Amino acid sequence: QVQLAESGGGLVQTGESLRLSCVVSGRTYSSYIVGWFRQAPGKEREFVSAIRQGTGGTTYSDSVKGRFAISRDRTTNTVYLQMNSLKPEGTAVYYCNNLVQPLDWGQGTQVTVSS
Repeated sequence: QVQLAESGGGLVQTGESLRLSCVVSGRTYSSYIVGWFRQAPGKEREFVSAIRQGTGGTTYSDSVKGRFAISRDRTTNTVYLQMNSLKPEGTAVYYCNNLVQPLDWGQGTQVTVSS
């Protein structure tokens, strides 16, 4: 059974960077797609970015394109989300999950961007 666990959140100032990690345990397949999502206070959860485990193909939401970078380390089964030029509207709980067939959502990791 595949499990995903995110970490790396914190408090940063506007313009700073942060890197989130998502450890994927269990057997996955090359077409498995890991997505990052976020949920700001009072808002619905939204898609941020995703990466296909096999090819490394990536996709981003328009709101983060050019500032965030998703990557994977296949040796440690970890997916990273490098977040640069953070803005206050990036304050949210960030989650990783299977993009196509989401599992139960974890606790996420809190990212707070102060202005």
